[in-house]
Amino acid sequence: MTISTERRKSQGKAGASKGTTKKDQLIRLLGTKTGADIATLSGKLGWQQHTTRSAMSGLRKAGFAIIGIKPARGGLARYRIHASPAPDSNPVTQDFSNEA
Repeated sequence: MTISTERRKSQGKAGASKGTTKKDQLIRLLGTKTGADIATLSGKLGWQQHTTRSAMSGLRKAGFAIIGIKPARGGLARYRIHASPAPDSNPVTQDFSNEA
C-alpha cells in the first residue's frame, strides 16, 4: 500500500466521524437571517464559486427555497434559505422504463 493510499483511507475515516458535511455547513450559512454572498460562501467552504452555485442549485432541487437579495446600492447579491423542505417529503421521480 502506498503512502497516498494510506493517507486517503485515514482521511476518509476521520471525515466520516466528523458529522458535519459541507452541505450541512452551506445550509447553516444560508440559514442565517442576513444570508451570505457567493464569495463568502466559497471562501468558508473552500469551493470555487461555480461549485457553490451548483451546490445551491442542488439544495433547491432538494426542496429548499433559496432567495437572492440584491443590495440597492450595488454590490454582491446575498442568498439565504427562505423555507426548508418538509421532513417527510419524498421527491417525485418519474419512471421512464415503461414508455414506448
